[in-house]
Amino acid sequence: MSERDGRSAGPPEEYEALLARIRRTEAAAEQIGTRLDETATCEELAGFLFRNLCDAVAVDLRAEDGGLNRVAVAGAAGLLTARADGSPTVRAVDGGHPLSEWVMVSGGTPVHLVSVPLPARDRVYGAVLAVRARGGFSDHEAATIHFAARLAAVHIGHARELAATEDTALNLQRALVSEPGRPHPNLEMASRYLPVGSRALVGGDWFETVRLHFGRTLLVVGDVMGHGLDAAVDMNAYRSTLRDVASTDLAPHRVLRQLDALVAEDPARRPATCLLVRVDPTRGVADFASAGHLPPAIFGADSSAALVDVPVGPPLGTGVGGYEGVTRAITTEETLLMFTDGLVERRGEDIDVSLSRLAGLRLPVGAAVEDLVDAVVAGLDARHAEDDVAVLAARIRRRRP
Repeated sequence: MSERDGRSAGPPEEYEALLARIRRTEAAAEQIGTRLDETATCEELAGFLFRNLCDAVAVDLRAEDGGLNRVAVAGAAGLLTARADGSPTVRAVDGGHPLSEWVMVSGGTPVHLVSVPLPARDRVYGAVLAVRARGGFSDHEAATIHFAARLAAVHIGHARELAATEDTALNLQRALVSEPGRPHPNLEMASRYLPVGSRALVGGDWFETVRLHFGRTLLVVGDVMGHGLDAAVDMNAYRSTLRDVASTDLAPHRVLRQLDALVAEDPARRPATCLLVRVDPTRGVADFASAGHLPPAIFGADSSAALVDVPVGPPLGTGVGGYEGVTRAITTEETLLMFTDGLVERRGEDIDVSLSRLAGLRLPVGAAVEDLVDAVVAGLDARHAEDDVAVLAARIRRRRP
């Protein structure tokens, strides 16, 4: 066979083995690392090797204590516990990368096992164990195992980098929303922040309380559009700016106007919805203003709920303005509930239906504010919501005789 037809002058068997290796390499690139999750990547690696080369595969990841945790298995798992027969031999394949190989005994039958590391730039994430009962692995097959292991290691590294970023955003979010300003002691308060899932990108949900003059408190719930670390950073910027504007003691709708104008000056800032409620316990009134946010609910003495009809202006950051306020009486028998959309919204459902579900809740009569929030979270199954949930509840404290 000449080289003019595109093939090497080597034996046909070598050419076919090389062609099979190329096909497996292409398949590995398509089938390994389809999700940014290290466990899923290990499962895809084990499944690929089992389907193409091995009778059994195990993937072990290095633990913090230096040991190995088995995170994925494919094929006949019993072969992975076969008794070793002698010391491993070390072969140099695939450009000099080492491969450890044993001949083992399983039920009296010799099997071949190879161990390949999962190499990163400066560390080894773990190892792949591949077993075959029908003979050893050729150099081309061993090279495919090496390639698949290195490919998986790259995706594991990316998954861990993403996880670290998500943890940073989640910790920042929790730190920010868990420390709202202290309201006046004439208000009873309760709040909850429920991020969706354990690895989902964190959003920009937040709440805040700002002490004002004459015993009044400004209550705030907001939601920065988008997810991730950028949303959490923008949320913190909104919160800081709002504190400064609120300190001027403007009415809630004028606070939104000022905040919108300031935020609109920064084109990189993400838009956000926001609901403000200024509670005046002395006069028994609450002033409301909304920037694209869902209306709050007020639970009466019988614990039935009613939504407050608040004029809705555009989200913050548009520079459009046009915010209006509304005032409503509020008593010590009533509990104000403010929330982000994750509490009520469900995919494919009209928002009016979602809000009606909240308004239809019947909660324990006379419940404390903390218990009322827990009942709302449970009644709407908020711990399994499709988006982050932030809830802020307030009730005017009864005066002691």
